[in-house]
Amino acid sequence: MKVDYLIIGSGLAGISFAETCLLNHKTIMVINDTSQNSTTIAGGLYNPVVLKRFTKIWEAEAQLKISIPFYKTLEEKLNQKFLFEIPLLRKLNSIEEQNNWFTASDKPTLSNYLNTTLETLQNKFITQEYKFGKVNHTGFLDTKKLKDAYTNFLISENSYLEDTFDYSQLVIEDNFIHYQNIKAKQIVFAEGFGIHNNPYFNNFPLDGTKGELLIIKAQNLNLEEIINSSIWILPIGNDLYKVGATYNWEDKTTNKTEAGKNELLSNLKELISCEFEVIEHLAGIRPTVKDRRPLLGRHHSHKNVYILNGFGTRGVLFAPYLSDKLYDFIENGIELDNEISINRIYKKLFK
Repeated sequence: MKVDYLIIGSGLAGISFAETCLLNHKTIMVINDTSQNSTTIAGGLYNPVVLKRFTKIWEAEAQLKISIPFYKTLEEKLNQKFLFEIPLLRKLNSIEEQNNWFTASDKPTLSNYLNTTLETLQNKFITQEYKFGKVNHTGFLDTKKLKDAYTNFLISENSYLEDTFDYSQLVIEDNFIHYQNIKAKQIVFAEGFGIHNNPYFNNFPLDGTKGELLIIKAQNLNLEEIINSSIWILPIGNDLYKVGATYNWEDKTTNKTEAGKNELLSNLKELISCEFEVIEHLAGIRPTVKDRRPLLGRHHSHKNVYILNGFGTRGVLFAPYLSDKLYDFIENGIELDNEISINRIYKKLFK
């Protein structure tokens, strides 16, 4: 089998790059196993603001401009709904935080994202001593539904193989690569935390951060907005809500923990006062990088070996935007920004 691109991994990064290739009339083969679950269990939230510090995320406008239409086009292609544009309300916990919100919303870089009028929720089950700040251009992506639908599409196109990638069987030549019966012009590794098993990129500073979340049922909560406080609550329909998330920089397993569950429940009980039932407890490893920037680019000694990784908590907006960047780099020679290029890593490794 001959293809233009062999893509390893079918999380948000792999899906986005695969679809970018198809939109540009390239042939692909995607290989994926079930060792990484960050896309499947992700909260899927997206917003253009760092809500702890009231600052805009890197390249927010460009990410929204590319990523939201990308998902809408995929919805039409797959005939499924998985993008939900709903308001996000940041709980403000003091007069000082309210003043900081007003200061931030007056900044030209943030005025498009932070509403200047604070809001009071008409919901007796949400504790609110102070008001809420509303963030524009927010919502969530049902990442599991997207992954399942896109996997089925790839299977129907004979472009998907579920298997553990065997690096020892990869043969790299000057102008193509061989893997088993596949011959490809390029190979792109989009493996998330699985990068640590990859001999071509396992010396990169992808640390990985464990996150746990809950799915609860709260029949009386009747919440239509995303609430962000010490945790976030995300309505997903039928009185179900995702609640997350924890951050653990030491534990690199996907095992659910009582400590993680109890942390979420403690914070949840401080935020809502109605009864609820825990339906599911989930855990996964976010592919986070120490400098909080993604990893894109070409291997230092193989011109047809590439990486697309390190999206951390920003995967929903990062994935289509950065897939577009990597594709333009490979096909059109458009250089990657220093902030995202793996050249910044190689400079430290080979200095």
